[in-house]
Amino acid sequence: MKYIIRILLIAIIILICVGYYFKNSGDHSTGDKLVGIGILASSFILMPIFIYHRWKNKKVKDYMLTEENLKKMREYEANTENNNR
Repeated sequence: MKYIIRILLIAIIILICVGYYFKNSGDHSTGDKLVGIGILASSFILMPIFIYHRWKNKKVKDYMLTEENLKKMREYEANTENNNR
């Protein structure tokens, strides 16, 4: 999965760079299309795959502000204040 994300990122960057090359060389319509396809691919293909890769096997409850987590945060802060004195 990690390699797929890297290859896709490199391909999208190359696509956007080629699009800007076409825009600077005078073919604005082709350049705009390539840049647009690159941006859409990064938004709708690369980003969801990256988010899925980073969040798989994680518990969402660990990142939510529940009463239990707030209590742990308060206890941690109290312990660090006591250790600093």
